[in-house]
Amino acid sequence: MDRLSSTTILPDTFQGTRDDFSMQMALIWGQIKAPLIVPLLRLAVIICLIMSLMLFIERVYMGIVITLVKLFGRKPERRYKWEPIKDDVELGNSAYPMVLVQIPMYNEREVYQLSIGAACGLSWSSDRIIIQVLDDSTDPTIKNLVELECQRWASKGINIKYEIRDNRNGYKAGALKEGMKRSYVKHCDYVVIFDADFQPEPDFLWRTIPFLVHNPELALVQARWKFVNADECLMTRMQEMSLDYHFTVEQEVGSSTYAFFGFNGTAGVWRIAALNEAGGWKDRTTVEDMDLAVRASLKGWKFLYLGSLKVKNELPSTLKAYRYQQHRWSCGPANLFRKMVMEIITNKKVTSWKKVHVIYSFFVVRKLVAHIVTFIFYCVVLPATVLVPEVEVPKWGAVYIPSIITILNAVGTPRSLHLMVFWILFENVMSLHRTKATFIGLLEAGRVNEWIVTEKLGDALKAKAATKAPRKPRFRFGERLHLLELCVGAYLFFCGCYDVVFGKNHYFVYLYTQAIAFFIMGFGYVGTIVPNS
Repeated sequence: MDRLSSTTILPDTFQGTRDDFSMQMALIWGQIKAPLIVPLLRLAVIICLIMSLMLFIERVYMGIVITLVKLFGRKPERRYKWEPIKDDVELGNSAYPMVLVQIPMYNEREVYQLSIGAACGLSWSSDRIIIQVLDDSTDPTIKNLVELECQRWASKGINIKYEIRDNRNGYKAGALKEGMKRSYVKHCDYVVIFDADFQPEPDFLWRTIPFLVHNPELALVQARWKFVNADECLMTRMQEMSLDYHFTVEQEVGSSTYAFFGFNGTAGVWRIAALNEAGGWKDRTTVEDMDLAVRASLKGWKFLYLGSLKVKNELPSTLKAYRYQQHRWSCGPANLFRKMVMEIITNKKVTSWKKVHVIYSFFVVRKLVAHIVTFIFYCVVLPATVLVPEVEVPKWGAVYIPSIITILNAVGTPRSLHLMVFWILFENVMSLHRTKATFIGLLEAGRVNEWIVTEKLGDALKAKAATKAPRKPRFRFGERLHLLELCVGAYLFFCGCYDVVFGKNHYFVYLYTQAIAFFIMGFGYVGTIVPNS
């Protein structure tokens, strides 16, 4: 039988309308392409190449510095005076400084026992340490459990205080600020902060406090994070690669060169005098830790990072929790930069070089450019050049620079080098949300102060796996399907198809692979899925 023509399937009027529409779109595209699309795309390519160079130079600089630090740098014990605190017969226990340990919590059913137990297990003179549990829980059952746990440790002779508020104003910053107002805090010299999923080793204070005691210019000693669930799924392995670079390179370089880096919000010890001089905790952004660190640095205080001291904690193992965390971590710094840039420029207490480091390196390159260029260049502009062949991206910008940046980022986690391709695809997808959050922070848009506590699972996953297979969670359109990822994936897939037919640069290999990554995350097939019981 002869092949049916299109006219036997589609009415003549519809066929004609479709052809007319196609011709009109082609005509419009031809008219605006040369005078408008091509110049705009060329400008976008130039801007993206400049941002790529900024990021490349920053990564190479940090790579050189960290290499020199590892080869020739002095250990913290040699750069700063460090002596163990010794017993004094005359002074007795008062020879030990008074230490406050703060544990902010919010509905932490799965991990509250771990963090409280680890804090109460810290080795220090029992009458020279106060454990302060700041419970902002809204679930009365969890609130009772946390209070009972505090009472249990108090019955063992531990000086532990259970503090609650009648509101959640300021979220974590508000809780920490309220905790510092308690009368017993005025007797304390230092404050240690641990988030609810952090489990310090018993010798944590012995390894950190002496630096602050013997070096009055130091305001902060920051420890490294150690991830207990890095092997839980592929998503946690990707997070480990990103965060290992942050701790292995960024924090180490900042500590070794300018004695400045961003406080990680937990696993750190602050000199209370420095904290108060900097203005205390402020809740004007969702990164109260970075806010405090920048203000303290502008007062002339120095920070020390101890990469050898690791504190166990948990990575988000569900995509939903990770997305909320990354929104906060990307939006907050951008918003803080908007609010503090003039304060940094006009500051008189720090050198011009330190101002340049804080503004350009710390904020602009790492907190703004790194997010924006990853998504805009590699997921929007580069694919668009496939549709507009008149605009070309030089090979050094499309291939060589991103390859070198990726290798420099991956060296922080040698055990995961074989996962580098997956990490690139994962980071490109997440850059969509980081870029969106960055612009929200810069423009102070609707979700600028959104604070959703990162879900912690503790041993829940292991316990449920040991007893029975978890129930399949109920399908929820808003939680499982992510339309932004699906739209970007469709765009990349279309560009890939166009490149197969008309292209000459073989970008379709990358475009198809990246599109698949967007589709996988768009349909929610990433991370672990733990149903609410």
